[in-house]
Amino acid sequence: MSVTIYHNPKCGTSRNTLAMIRNAGIEPEVIEYLEHIPTREQLKSMISSSGLTIRGAIREKDTPFAELGLADESMTDDHLLDTMLEHPILINRPFVVTPLGVRLCRPSEVVLEILPCQQQGEFTKEDGERVVNADGRRIR
Repeated sequence: MSVTIYHNPKCGTSRNTLAMIRNAGIEPEVIEYLEHIPTREQLKSMISSSGLTIRGAIREKDTPFAELGLADESMTDDHLLDTMLEHPILINRPFVVTPLGVRLCRPSEVVLEILPCQQQGEFTKEDGERVVNADGRRIR
């Protein structure tokens, strides 16, 4: 079973998502995308498969989004993709790819929609929010 997470270890949402994958008994392929930038086609495919637009996959907070003028709606998807690859911090995270689909896991519990295995026990996020109960079921 293949599960891949495009991960930023400095991001709490990304760390929580990775921990939920592991709580399902899965050891994913972890790609630290700031160091190992996806190809243009990989990035485009992930975004499309997740149901997002290119613009919807751009991270604005703590990035050069404003300085690069990316709020300009006239910028083409090709230009936005090129800029994301040039400045990978602009790629929102974490993207997770499983046999059941691709998601941008914001919030982190979105990953539960596409994991092929149930959670193996309770899970609490780093901020103390309980997400999964002791029976492995999502708390809503």
